[in-house]
Amino acid sequence: MGAPREQFGSRLGFILAAAGSAVGIGNLVGFPVGAAKNGGGAFLLMYAIFVVAICLPVMIAEMTLGRASQKDPLGALTSLSGGNKGWRLAGWLSIITPFMIAVFYLVITVWIFGYLVESSIGNLDVLADPATFNHFITGNSLFFYMAGVLAIVYLILQGGVKQGIEKAAKILMPALFVMLIGMVIFVLTRENAMAGLKFYLVPDFDKISASVINSALSQAFFSLSLGMGIMITYGSYIDKRSNLPTSAILVGLTDTAVAFTAGLMILPAIFSFNPSVNPSDLSESSISMIFSYLPQIFLALQDTLGYIGASAVASIFFLLVFFAAITSLVSIFEVPVAALMSEKNIQRKSSLLICGSLLVVFALMCAFSFGLFDFFTSFISYGGVDKPKSFFDLVYDVFYETILPLNGLLICLFVSYKWKTQAFNNELDKGAPDFKNSFLERYVNFALRTFIPIFLAIIFANTVALKYFGTALIG
Repeated sequence: MGAPREQFGSRLGFILAAAGSAVGIGNLVGFPVGAAKNGGGAFLLMYAIFVVAICLPVMIAEMTLGRASQKDPLGALTSLSGGNKGWRLAGWLSIITPFMIAVFYLVITVWIFGYLVESSIGNLDVLADPATFNHFITGNSLFFYMAGVLAIVYLILQGGVKQGIEKAAKILMPALFVMLIGMVIFVLTRENAMAGLKFYLVPDFDKISASVINSALSQAFFSLSLGMGIMITYGSYIDKRSNLPTSAILVGLTDTAVAFTAGLMILPAIFSFNPSVNPSDLSESSISMIFSYLPQIFLALQDTLGYIGASAVASIFFLLVFFAAITSLVSIFEVPVAALMSEKNIQRKSSLLICGSLLVVFALMCAFSFGLFDFFTSFISYGGVDKPKSFFDLVYDVFYETILPLNGLLICLFVSYKWKTQAFNNELDKGAPDFKNSFLERYVNFALRTFIPIFLAIIFANTVALKYFGTALIG
């Protein structure tokens, strides 16, 4: 008989840990950029609707599967399906996906950590040089920073759920909120910041299109860490007395609040430090924004704050993004670690060593994809593009862009048609007596059975058509 399942020590700890998994680079940079390129306030409105209408029911479903089974995604789908081989295969997909996402997320976190260190020791002028990023990601210092990030992740995860993940979340998440609010206050006091605020908050409904709707839905779904197995795994660490619907709502509100507040920081900053900017010219890439555009903005602050002051602001920003990246990386990597512990009945430290060794191997292959080795840099061609894709591109396209909506679709189908709605409701009502027969319960059941699977199927099909065949099904 295995050891008792680990549990979060408090409801607050769970909410902060789950929110930490959702709050990441996509919230702090990707969301503001998406808003800037898709109509500002109109994008915000569509995003908020999708969080409530689609993401909340899927999050509730994932958390409930975890608590009912007290297992990782593989164990949950296997046990609740009675050992069905097809659903066990879907469970494996929910384990492999977060592992491979952790691979490229580790590489990005290492870059952020490197920029944090460099800005804190006074090298902001170097970071603002457009050529620096390419030199940095192919330099030897990258491997020292990777060792540092891996050590931090190991120290958090080896402490387990209560002493590791929960304790880290209780420190990192409040610190992230405080720094974010401080940065917003600072930015909003800058000249011309109100122009950016107006663009961000006042909707232009004429800009709503199929592309904007698809972008908002994708951002909402991905932002909340759905389809990665995280919420199933974290749900398995919750006791039966906890109110799951309320917890899911609080996690969604926290994540959305961070994304919204990040927009209050990034958009006014761009308009303030570059008044002539055209939002449509901003790069689609969060990576480009973090490592190329924003350091130049921070360096421009030296005219008013001096070089030390500008470096301090840049350091706080990179520390903010690093905290967000670490909380997400820890949550993502916990999924395969927990699965190995449960499936093979081994200790946490052994599971960390095995998964960590594989993570390092694949992460190095991704790190080599930026010019260090031609084999990984020009790894494969697909989608009708002339330039070959790197190994990093392949991992990102397959496991982040493509598989996540498929995993979400499978969860909806499993809960509604395999596990059955009544069994789902019976588990969900435990610890939430007011939820039973409520409007929210009826809505969640209806949404998971009908339009949410359709939306996710459309996103999956459109992504496959666009990424691998070069033709979008919807604009």
